[in-house]
Amino acid sequence: MFPETKKGKEITDIDLVMQQSQQAFEHYKNLAAYKRAAFLVSIADEIEKIREQLVETANKETNLPAARLNGEITRTINQLKLFAQFISEGSWIEAAIDTADAQRTPPRPDIRKMLVPSGPVIVFGASNFPFAFSTAGGDTASALAAGCSVVVKGHSAHAETSSLVFDAIQHAIKNCDMPTHLVQHVLGSGNIAGKALAKHPNAAGVGFTGSFAGGKALCDYSNERENLIPVFAEMSSINPVVFFENALHKKSESLAQMYAASITLGMGQFCTNPGILIALKSETLNLFMQQLSAEINKVIPQKMLHEGICHNYNEAMTEMLQQNGVEVIGHSAQMPAAMEAYPMLAKVTAKTFLSNQKLKEEVFGPFSLMVVCDDADEMKNVLQSLKGQLTTTIMATDEDLNNHKDVIELQKTLAGRIIINGVPTGVEVCAAMVHGGPFPATTDSRFTSVGASSIKRWVRPLCYQGFPDELLPDELKNSNPLNIWRMVNSEWTKENPLDRH
Repeated sequence: MFPETKKGKEITDIDLVMQQSQQAFEHYKNLAAYKRAAFLVSIADEIEKIREQLVETANKETNLPAARLNGEITRTINQLKLFAQFISEGSWIEAAIDTADAQRTPPRPDIRKMLVPSGPVIVFGASNFPFAFSTAGGDTASALAAGCSVVVKGHSAHAETSSLVFDAIQHAIKNCDMPTHLVQHVLGSGNIAGKALAKHPNAAGVGFTGSFAGGKALCDYSNERENLIPVFAEMSSINPVVFFENALHKKSESLAQMYAASITLGMGQFCTNPGILIALKSETLNLFMQQLSAEINKVIPQKMLHEGICHNYNEAMTEMLQQNGVEVIGHSAQMPAAMEAYPMLAKVTAKTFLSNQKLKEEVFGPFSLMVVCDDADEMKNVLQSLKGQLTTTIMATDEDLNNHKDVIELQKTLAGRIIINGVPTGVEVCAAMVHGGPFPATTDSRFTSVGASSIKRWVRPLCYQGFPDELLPDELKNSNPLNIWRMVNSEWTKENPLDRH
């Protein structure tokens, strides 16, 4: 049993929810892509209608400013429309056709393949993104685009906001004559409801953005199931940034301003927050650290999302600063009030960093640790000692890049996104984006949770062998009624395979 919410959206029977989700999936999975696309656009339109109310409610629940919330709503709307456009084009289903060859020994039968939706998806709302990674966020949008039904576990930190977005989805369901239970909304204890949802036999996949402990627990639940399901969890990343000397020499002041802003953006409550800065020992680096410290000094503490996150930040930061060899080199000039984060910059030598695993852990908030290396080999050792990351960044001139190609090559194994001369905060929603990385950044580095290709998490390949044309889905019929690109006998084409003999 789960507690009633202020919106009266209590859910007391997870089994009923999942049965309804399965029934909705059986109908929805067969709908044409243009109907699913229209539904996604309708959700976007319904969210836009209540933008003002959403901003007001989310501001009260999360302490995030109106400008940030408006931007996030716009991003949420745009990613819904991106998926609508993506599935309307159609080639994403990766249709492949290998026609029969009776002359071959042994003869080859007609074999055709495409991606199909996997089933009901469980989406866990994220505390730090009440819109873009929550009720109608990327996980929900991509799952609906794929043809899956969705059960959203709303985050308790912004339950009213989540309920309002769910209401908008319900309006879109009615507008587009979709199955009533295509999207359902569960509120209540995260541990109890989350476990029940993830372990239910009807669940086909899980999308999660949050802590390492939360993501690991969901993986454990999956492993305890009779039928294992994929858990796509984004969990932990310190997003290392390498500063080369020529870049620091030419623009240390502007880099200090850029990175002070990135470290403290949203009080550091971004999964791509630059938590570790790496550079070679030099007088240029000393000047940069002074400038960066001065910029951090100017940052005014702000309230964090909720008391739990603020408490965890203070504990993690305190523990980090208590480690041997860690020295504070900068902090906000203003002491924080209740629920406010204290922006902080510290430094440590590479030797100390390499000897202490604790220094490689994420501090979720406006904190960054400068690691000072004696030489290039030590810098590479620092990078090699890190676990999987969402991002890794290089600040360099052309000369730096030419002189340190081995460092760039090393970064390819470290993260899902490599950035040159930018900041890791800010994740563009587009087809080329990768928001994922080797464990523990995510549970499966083959996939992204942001961008059009995130749809691949909620589908599986299905092969049709020897089927008569009339029994094939439109995507695989000879006439190609959807006019999509298909791989026919190892060549991309829109032509009828029978016309290619």
